Amino acid sequence: MASLKDLRNRIASVKATQKITKAMQMVAAAKLRRAQEAAEAARPYSQRMAKVLANITAAVGQDSEAPLLLTGTGKSDVHLLVVCTAERGLCGAFNSQIARLARDHARRLLAEGKTVKILTVGKKGADLLKRDLNKHIVERIDFRGVKRVGFENAEEVADRVLAMFNAGEFDVATLFYSQFRSVIAQIPVAQQMIPAAAPEAADESESAALYEYEPDANEILSDLLTRNIKVQIFSALLENAASEQGARMSAMDNATRNAGEMIGKLTLSYNRQRQAQITTELTEIISGAEAL
Repeated sequence: MASLKDLRNRIASVKATQKITKAMQMVAAAKLRRAQEAAEAARPYSQRMAKVLANITAAVGQDSEAPLLLTGTGKSDVHLLVVCTAERGLCGAFNSQIARLARDHARRLLAEGKTVKILTVGKKGADLLKRDLNKHIVERIDFRGVKRVGFENAEEVADRVLAMFNAGEFDVATLFYSQFRSVIAQIPVAQQMIPAAAPEAADESESAALYEYEPDANEILSDLLTRNIKVQIFSALLENAASEQGARMSAMDNATRNAGEMIGKLTLSYNRQRQAQITTELTEIISGAEAL
């Protein structure tokens, strides 16, 4: 049984931890609102770009001169997995869920005899995947010194992916991230980037609309596909930022409440042991007095 001094030390230690988790919860709550607003503000742009891309893709059809970013290389032998996670932990299962989705996808491709290459964006993704897929990780990109993710950060990742594709290093690229739904709901997503999955038009009027393109539709599509990859990655980074803060806020709230429960149990144990010790001392004093 722990002594009274040990119990006092444990109570003090748990209280100190509770203060830290409470502070982290408040910081995450403050950052969450800004991150959520940024993620939600980026959604209409990416959705509208998808509609424009769908319209131009329909106009191009099966044109032999269509960009490779749309049609692909004609093979699916080499797959690049772009795994976006956080730079830090203490955010519940946020990082592990994304890594698990990417790991399952990689194992399925390897079982089919495909070649898998992994590009990690974020320190935690590399740490989680290197345990059993280290030899497949071709590059690690982290933004530990970046306080707020910007479009230039997404461009850095996109330029690297496009350089690898132009060099013929892969056939299919898939983006992994966590889509923000609420503080308690972040959904891991696997989204194919290359070749572009042609989205459907939102309604019949849009799909039936005819447009004339200047310059050529293929030329516009080539530029738009490159821009779309950057937008997809930027949107994924923003969704990740909001999801990370939401997951951290929820995890730190649970940790704070658990610390409170532990303090209550330790305090009860401390009081019981102290009372038993006082009772024993009183019994010894009374017994000694009676013996006299």
